[in-house]
Amino acid sequence: MNKIVMITGANGGIGKDTARQMALLKRTEKVYLACRNKEKAEAAKKELEELTKRSIFEIVLMDVSKPESVRSAVASLNEPIDALVMNAGGMGGKAPLEKTADGVTQMSATNLLGHVVLVDELIKADKLKNVAMYASSEVVRGVKKMGMKAPNLKTSSEEEFTSILDGSYFGATKDTMAVYGHIKYTATLWMSAMARKHPNLRFISMSPGGTKGTAVMDDLTFFKRIMFKYIGMPILMPLMGMAHNVDKGAERFIKGVNDASLKTGTFYASARNKLTGPVEDQSPFFPDLKNENFQDNADKAIHGFIR
Repeated sequence: MNKIVMITGANGGIGKDTARQMALLKRTEKVYLACRNKEKAEAAKKELEELTKRSIFEIVLMDVSKPESVRSAVASLNEPIDALVMNAGGMGGKAPLEKTADGVTQMSATNLLGHVVLVDELIKADKLKNVAMYASSEVVRGVKKMGMKAPNLKTSSEEEFTSILDGSYFGATKDTMAVYGHIKYTATLWMSAMARKHPNLRFISMSPGGTKGTAVMDDLTFFKRIMFKYIGMPILMPLMGMAHNVDKGAERFIKGVNDASLKTGTFYASARNKLTGPVEDQSPFFPDLKNENFQDNADKAIHGFIR
């Protein structure tokens, strides 16, 4: 039973609503709000307490794009957590392919590297007891209606995954959604590798689906941001049955953490060519997800950047 939960990126959007829904479960005794901005975290904590009538929220300052911040946050924990929701992410700011001090792109750092460090440190300190859930995306296996193609790697070698993480794979591309999809794919493979390495824990990748009201699109170029955030997501996509509200995205995360019938090492998302509705195993649509060599190569590539 998951009594103590940590959620990254918990001060807004899906992360905050996941914290709200988690607190409404009687079994939940504490929710750690892992956030990089203290003021926003405090505002979210106050709002959540008012909404749920519970004082079970505790702030942990953590910037997942910076490994040292993650390590300090884990060291500050006075107790283990039962469940981890890795929600923090995005398009990597205004310079998504700019490298960090760790040698990965900003997008890789925000969506992946910090969470890898977080899981590693929690396990090393024996502070993760039951389940880790990673926020993946349907873009990993492609969405034909949206013009999103699944990653099509040449070799799926450790070197190729390394090039995705450091940005060299993409050359001069300006298609941030394609970059995002490749990084989410790499992360999803990493989760499957972790499931095999740590059979005593559950590792679930779960897409929140096409969710309105999130900050993910804020980092797109001006034209794409206007199209996705103010026209596509709130108007066109709901009409096509391709978008739902934040609470529905958060419900998926609650399911990912608490539904014991979900198989460890598996990526769950909408049915083929959909972004809403019931979730299911994505490997029948994209068999590469189950390739253990690809999983291990992604895992090795990521850890190659961790010092």
